[in-house]
Amino acid sequence: MGESIKLLCVDDERNVLRAMERIFMDDDYEILTAASGEEGLTLFEENPGIQVVISDYRMPGMNGVEFLRQVFETYPDTVRIVLSGYADTASVVAAINEGQIYKFVAKPWNDEELRQTVAKAVESFALHHQNKELEKELDDLKRELAALKSTLGSQGLSK
Repeated sequence: MGESIKLLCVDDERNVLRAMERIFMDDDYEILTAASGEEGLTLFEENPGIQVVISDYRMPGMNGVEFLRQVFETYPDTVRIVLSGYADTASVVAAINEGQIYKFVAKPWNDEELRQTVAKAVESFALHHQNKELEKELDDLKRELAALKSTLGSQGLSK
């Protein structure tokens, strides 16, 4: 990808945000933090190209699912992870369905597992980006081929 990897962590608890910064400080990520969904959306506008977002599920105002649904609608390529200590089945299903969630991580989390989850999310983002580039190249080649066939056909050289 070549560009810096931007990781946005959204949680209304400052201790959780500090823990996230600590967990990922040795990784090659630009770590952004927000204390609310609204603040997170502002950071998206100010920092184009955020690859991964981790959001708490329960926050005052806009909850994590609402936030991630808006992220999905505006930035569909961003990989979305929910972090929550309240993992009832209905919440998990809503988060996955409404916010197109990559992974649901329960609090308290295991630091190494969270690091691996984010690393896999970054890899998923990169593969998705690469696939989009390859699809574009393929479409361009198909157009070129169609143009060549048309040219050959008009010259009577094609069947």
